[in-house]
Amino acid sequence: MVTLSPDVATSTNLGGWINKTGVWSLTGRHDWFSDDRERVLKWQEVSGGQHIELGIAEVNLVSLAGELGATYSRWGQPLIPIATIYDPFINRALEPWTFGMYAGGQPIMVGTPSGVTLAPEGGAHQSFNTPSVTMEIPELVAWEPAFAQDLEWTMLEAMKSIGMPGGHSAYFRLSTRPVDQSIAALPEDPVLLARRREHAVAGGYRISAHPAYEDEVVLVGVGAMMTEVVTAARALAARGITAGVVCLTSPDLVFRSLQDRHRVAAGERSAIAEALFPADCPAPLVTVIDGHPHTLAFLAGVRGDRTVNLGVSSFGQASSVSEAYALHGIDASSIQRAALDVVGR
Repeated sequence: MVTLSPDVATSTNLGGWINKTGVWSLTGRHDWFSDDRERVLKWQEVSGGQHIELGIAEVNLVSLAGELGATYSRWGQPLIPIATIYDPFINRALEPWTFGMYAGGQPIMVGTPSGVTLAPEGGAHQSFNTPSVTMEIPELVAWEPAFAQDLEWTMLEAMKSIGMPGGHSAYFRLSTRPVDQSIAALPEDPVLLARRREHAVAGGYRISAHPAYEDEVVLVGVGAMMTEVVTAARALAARGITAGVVCLTSPDLVFRSLQDRHRVAAGERSAIAEALFPADCPAPLVTVIDGHPHTLAFLAGVRGDRTVNLGVSSFGQASSVSEAYALHGIDASSIQRAALDVVGR
């Protein structure tokens, strides 16, 4: 495993990994700060290091990631390259990244922080179109898990799919926002836990404890927005409205599942779209993403539900996170209002 970053190693949380494995250098370099006992990050440059720092050079980053992701076919030695980048700068490096995958490279790219959740830094570091862009790149699976357990499962799934003929690359759109892990409601039963994992790596799962046929409305969330989605569902329950909650780990895979309906061979298709939105349990949808709302608009086509899509469709402003969410209409109150509108209350 090799990690790469363009001058954002610590802000994308690679510090612990760097302390463990070191920074790659052709010959190794003297650590002039080795006597500083109070430093948290140990920047030790050694020939056996597994992190490569490229400075502020996103195009170089994705070019190198593509080359490292092609070693399985060039030299018969597969590597697992994981490159971290600020999510908005995906657009800056999109062309060479795409060409690297077209040439056979299979890297894992991690964009974090993402969306307007990075509110205090203003619009220059906020992103809105990357969920759509990465869904549309061939031979790439785009992920946006909300919870630590989901990230572990989906990252392992991505790792096992690279460095081989017929494999594919992966993109993880992550957030640095703390999320209460208890709202994932992980099952304690081993069989149900295994089923949750199967659904998570297929593209999403249902959090609600009540059956789908009781849904009056379904709230669909992605990534960091799950906090607001679950908060809104609880508030609606207090108003006497039963809201189902669906957490998507990969809108990309759910869209592919919907497209797979037309495949003839049953072994080639995924049924996750039908599992999340069963045809015999219709209910209006409210989708929420810290990105452009059209990313999840395709969900209306799963079973023909009336749908309201909430997301970010204007440039961001420097503010608190709560102010940014309210400004773009993705806070818990906005989700509640959308749900009340769509059920006619």
